[in-house]
Amino acid sequence: MPIDQAAKNCGVSVGMLSKLENGKGANLEHALRVMDGLGLTMLVVPKVHAPWLEQAAAHAAKIGEDAAWEQPG
Repeated sequence: MPIDQAAKNCGVSVGMLSKLENGKGANLEHALRVMDGLGLTMLVVPKVHAPWLEQAAAHAAKIGEDAAWEQPG
């Protein structure tokens, strides 16, 4: 998808989306708006649980390579 269309879908300017894409400054509101526009969500967990979560995500990704993912209803 071209960046201008993605920016329009996300409700931000092309410049803001480009900044976010390139790791430049963006505020949380814009980042969340872009995530929502792209169908993404954010999960916040305590740092102590991050290694476990990363392992679980890697395992889930491996399973996903071997079997079709079921979409939640």
